[in-house]
Amino acid sequence: MKRILYFCLPALLFASSCVDSLDDYNINTKATNVAPGVTLVSSAERSLSNIITSSNVNNNPFRFYVQHWAATTYPDESQFVIDTRQVNRNFWEPLYRDVLRDLKEAKGTITADAFLDPKIKANQLASIEVLEVYAWSVLVNTFGDIPYSQALDINVILPKYDDDAAIYADLTTRLDKAIGMFDATASGLGSGDLIYGGNVGNWIRFANSLKLRLGMTLVDVEPAKAKTMVEAAARNVFTSNAQSAKIVYLATTPNNNPVHSDLVLSGRADYVGANTLIERLNTLKDPRIDEYFKEVEDDDDTNPTFFKGGTAGAPNSYSANSAPGSMLEDPTNPGMLLSYSEVEFLLAEAVERGFAVGGTAAAHYHAGITASILEWGGTEAEALAYIAQPTVNYLTATGNYKQKIGTQKWIALYNNPVEAWKEWRRLDAPNLVKPSLAISEIPLRLTYPTTEFNSNGENVKAASAAIGGNTVTAKLFWDKF
Repeated sequence: MKRILYFCLPALLFASSCVDSLDDYNINTKATNVAPGVTLVSSAERSLSNIITSSNVNNNPFRFYVQHWAATTYPDESQFVIDTRQVNRNFWEPLYRDVLRDLKEAKGTITADAFLDPKIKANQLASIEVLEVYAWSVLVNTFGDIPYSQALDINVILPKYDDDAAIYADLTTRLDKAIGMFDATASGLGSGDLIYGGNVGNWIRFANSLKLRLGMTLVDVEPAKAKTMVEAAARNVFTSNAQSAKIVYLATTPNNNPVHSDLVLSGRADYVGANTLIERLNTLKDPRIDEYFKEVEDDDDTNPTFFKGGTAGAPNSYSANSAPGSMLEDPTNPGMLLSYSEVEFLLAEAVERGFAVGGTAAAHYHAGITASILEWGGTEAEALAYIAQPTVNYLTATGNYKQKIGTQKWIALYNNPVEAWKEWRRLDAPNLVKPSLAISEIPLRLTYPTTEFNSNGENVKAASAAIGGNTVTAKLFWDKF
């Protein structure tokens, strides 16, 4: 953590070092109508999206963990090797340094602006709070206990690790406060907001959708609290794909989608689809397969092209298997933080658990599938035909509600690997088998970075003991089953 705290520079210095080429977003940091705090928010939004979206296995190996992708030449991360390339550190540090630090500096700058309209200021601070809650929840969901209450204090060199459940409790309180701060009659972050362009109404829906996500994450360990959270949030969550929380990237670097950099600009051929996902898509005749993956060419005239997945955890031939699809190669493809499709699946589960959120589990489940198909360029007709299949339709598909919802959510979260991994751990669906060459079971968390043991040893050792050991198989507090 000492390394992270060394990045705690004054706001102006930090802005100059962390905000790269934001001119492409039409943000003029010298203009009098754009506060420096908003520029820092822009930087944090882009960094957060990059972290969640990236396909670089040095910092985001989760497509391997949920068996959406398989490796070609370098299978270490698909075999759950974490320390070789310091995957844990590469995920940990940017969230603290490039997201949470920027947001804290932005909050201080905006708070200190005596000339900013109070309602606009409140909306800006509420938006920052929502982003902070999102980022902190990702850290907790990935590691368990983490430095939280002292983590961003420049005067604390060796911050303590806070209990993961206690952090979640505080995050839910902070999120409620943020929701109460919003005023839809006033403007917000303005054009510097890379998610909504300052649309406060959409920020309110994002905040409530995030509250829904957090509530359902707690459902197995704090069902009463989860019920209260979910029922309150459900009244004002996303109702269309247009409201999803996402960043639309630009065509040129450094503001392009990081997956485009990994798949196209790198000139590498490191990834193919995993047979676990591709076989499921083939079996279900899923219309998204054409966007998720590329077809493999075959000399057989009766079947000149087809979709084929590689073996999870093993080195695979790039040419003999289906590569990630062309939509992922688009530099402007959005980075999804929280989608309308995810919201509908959460509501379907909430209905099954007896929460008063309106509608039926089947209706929400089908809406989630439809939203995902449309999000990936499909049509309403394709969605209706897909849902009409007995193997897909909620009323006829096999399995309990966790298995049905979990499997379709796993498919829909294809390009949000961080959340796909979290939801697989929570719902235990679909049933994923550990790759035969893996060095461990499928990770349930990332281990703490070695740098933490080198610089903050006493505190990280205490945290490791508190969570049952610094292992990938230690369950987080919400992972009850």
